[in-house]
Amino acid sequence: MGQIRVISRSAAPFVDRQEAGRLLADSMSHLMDTHAVVLGIPRGGVAVAAELARRLRAELDIVLSRKLRAPGQPELAMGAVSEDGHVLLNKDVVEALDIKPDTIERERTFQLSEIERRGRLFRGTRKRVPLKGRIVIVTDDGVATGATFRSALDACRHESPSRLIAALPVAPEGAIQDIAAAADELICLRVPPFFNAVGQFYVRFEQLEDDDVIKLLQLSTP
Repeated sequence: MGQIRVISRSAAPFVDRQEAGRLLADSMSHLMDTHAVVLGIPRGGVAVAAELARRLRAELDIVLSRKLRAPGQPELAMGAVSEDGHVLLNKDVVEALDIKPDTIERERTFQLSEIERRGRLFRGTRKRVPLKGRIVIVTDDGVATGATFRSALDACRHESPSRLIAALPVAPEGAIQDIAAAADELICLRVPPFFNAVGQFYVRFEQLEDDDVIKLLQLSTP
């Protein structure tokens, strides 16, 4: 279990993802100029990551992880799959809905194809940033269940970073312990007492498009 640092229990919304990234950077200023890598989960997480990386003078990249949708309930995560194909299952959901292995495998195959498509689209000719021996910070604009985020952390751990940090603007109490178990440190700006959806904690929470992600990555290229 990694160290957990909760900054506030406030339910006050962020203005936008850029403010969330700036406030995360303020809470992590000791990591400035440490040759860190900031990885954002597309799409919304890349906007947070870009601001965080800019302020910490860190390298920016993406980490690709996709939710595995429960049958007939696409908003419910039965697990997640990472870019390397590793699957993390939400066993409570799988057991409660009696989801069969072949159903999980079909969804895994579908989401892996989407991960591959996004990797080609977002990175283009950019190579993946190597993580071995680096301080790696993984971020998103927030989490609900945390399954996708946990899968992203597991994928990063396989590349042997020197330190793996989960950095989140907002998360529910129930997700914090599970995410912290996969990281060396978890920093969360706000863990509110009542949590319905990530979007409720932003004044501006517009949908980012693929082109927005590509532009953010291009702007960060040295």
